[in-house]
Amino acid sequence: MADVIERRAIHRLLVANRGEIARRVFRTAREMGIATVAVHSEGDADAPFVRDADQAVALGGRTSAESYLDIGKIIDACRRSGADAVHPGYGFLSENAGFAQAVLDAGLIWVGPSPAVIAKMGDKLSAKAVMAEAGVPTLPAIELKKRTDVRQAARKIGYPVLVKASAGGGGRGMRVVAEEADLEAAIDSARREARGAFGDDTVFLEKWLDRARHVEVQILGDQHGSLVHCFERECSIQRRHQKIIEEAPSPAVDAALRNAMCEAALSAARVLGYASAGTVEFLVSGGEFWFLEVNARLQVEHPVTEAIIGRDLVREQIRIAEGEPLSFRQSDLAINGWAIEARLCAEDPSAGFLPSPGALVAWRPSPVGGARFDSGVEPGAVVSPDFDAMIAKVIVHAATRREAASRLARSLETTEIQGLVTNRDFLVACLRHEAFLSGDTTTDFIARCAPATRRRPDPGEIKRAVIAATLEGQVRRRAAARVLRSLPSGWRHTTTPDEQIQFMLDGITVAVSYRMDRSNVFRIEVDGETHAARIRARDGEGLEVDIDGVRERFRIRARDASWFVHSRLGDLELVERPRFPPPQSEAETGRLTAPMPGVVFAISVASGDQVTKGQVLMVLEAMKMEHRIVAPHDGRITELKVAVGDQVTNGQLLLQIET
Repeated sequence: MADVIERRAIHRLLVANRGEIARRVFRTAREMGIATVAVHSEGDADAPFVRDADQAVALGGRTSAESYLDIGKIIDACRRSGADAVHPGYGFLSENAGFAQAVLDAGLIWVGPSPAVIAKMGDKLSAKAVMAEAGVPTLPAIELKKRTDVRQAARKIGYPVLVKASAGGGGRGMRVVAEEADLEAAIDSARREARGAFGDDTVFLEKWLDRARHVEVQILGDQHGSLVHCFERECSIQRRHQKIIEEAPSPAVDAALRNAMCEAALSAARVLGYASAGTVEFLVSGGEFWFLEVNARLQVEHPVTEAIIGRDLVREQIRIAEGEPLSFRQSDLAINGWAIEARLCAEDPSAGFLPSPGALVAWRPSPVGGARFDSGVEPGAVVSPDFDAMIAKVIVHAATRREAASRLARSLETTEIQGLVTNRDFLVACLRHEAFLSGDTTTDFIARCAPATRRRPDPGEIKRAVIAATLEGQVRRRAAARVLRSLPSGWRHTTTPDEQIQFMLDGITVAVSYRMDRSNVFRIEVDGETHAARIRARDGEGLEVDIDGVRERFRIRARDASWFVHSRLGDLELVERPRFPPPQSEAETGRLTAPMPGVVFAISVASGDQVTKGQVLMVLEAMKMEHRIVAPHDGRITELKVAVGDQVTNGQLLLQIET
């Protein structure tokens, strides 16, 4: 390490990223008096993070490779905007040593660890070797080279094994293999996913522990040789090897284990000469721990650490990059309370967590629970199939773990998010599960505990939502009337039949009839039961409805035939049935359609081929993840409707199988 550290103030910071992490970095930069620059793909031109920045530079292209992974374009954006520093966020190029070096070679300040450290830690196999030298326990692993006998390598490690991408992170390029018959397909799939996400398809095998905890230690180092740890986080609640709930501290780590893990993390950092924010990840089982990897960047879950230590990690990153010393010492840090973060994503837990991109009809973070929302969206924003599915991170800090979990669950369920399918209800179910509340949070939590994938509203909630939507619809139709607009809504001068309407909810029809009586109260019959209802107040924030003497507030939005109803219990989507339904053609059989928008990545069959039930027919790629389309039954491919590279929409016909 150099004896004399050059100190250079950052004046204009370019964030080589998108979404919520770009907004997060911009927020701290603004507070520090630093101007900000965004870069964006074609699809992100109108995204909230672009508007947040003082300047924005178009990179062109729609995919990651054409935009956020193009080093030349980003360096050119720095030149064009006059940026003097680059923050990489996480994902994309954040752990690309070549990018870090390109930034430095351009005379810019790199907000992150040195290219040499990134190169060592970006290659997870090299990182394991460094940790072994530092005396940190590691799990058995074997790199898969061209001449490697993969079956023999897996047998040597012992099943189950984890196929793991050497570059990148975020759970991409990872597959658990329990049997030898599935090994080669898993390796091919992991390579493809890693190549698409990180531009590097190097993979290795590692021993997989079925019931362990994923615990990581946050470290910070400056260019003057000072190092601190910021205690641990637990990130064991995962699907597809991607974290969805994180907390600090860990409920399973006592003082002795915490001290041992944090010292191991600092030992690793000293060996590396680490300067910036980073994370040393471990698997923990009982009182033992094993090194997993070093993330030489800021982590998605960094807010929970910020909450318990009361420090801004992005601010420290920027100060370190400017050549300043850490603003605190190890003795200044202590664990204060408990913090839990949930990743709110556009995905369908009931369909195997398939991505569900689309436009947000409504987005209104809840004030309940005092949560911090780090989001990259606003109402009307589109969650693109081209990038990650995360909508927001929701973080709660409380005095106790149970209180933090309860407040976070309540904040999530009272947040208004409508227009696409999310994992919100699943997150709430996890947070309220007794196993979670008791701290039984090993990495098999989701498979073992099977939290509910969606909320099941009770009949009373459905009735109130239907009544509120009926009243709102009546008001809107009356406001749009072209004649007799001065008459009270629902007024009739003769006896007429009740108004009739039908809503669909989860495939169930709810029949409604209603009329207004002489006291201006609506008599609304829902599935044979009559209720007295009237609107007490209506404004831009929603409407207050009195139903059978009980007041409740609703916010209601309409899109096409859908009525999105938000109440104190959450969100419901009611679909209004047309009075005269269009004739339906007889459903075709053997049609396989796209379960989500994406790109056709691979096709393994041709027209005329015989296939068997469960056979992989093609692979779609969406939101950086691969999704296999398999044969639902034995048969013959009669028609292929798409080709490799085609962009497909949700529900688009892919192929047909004849039995």
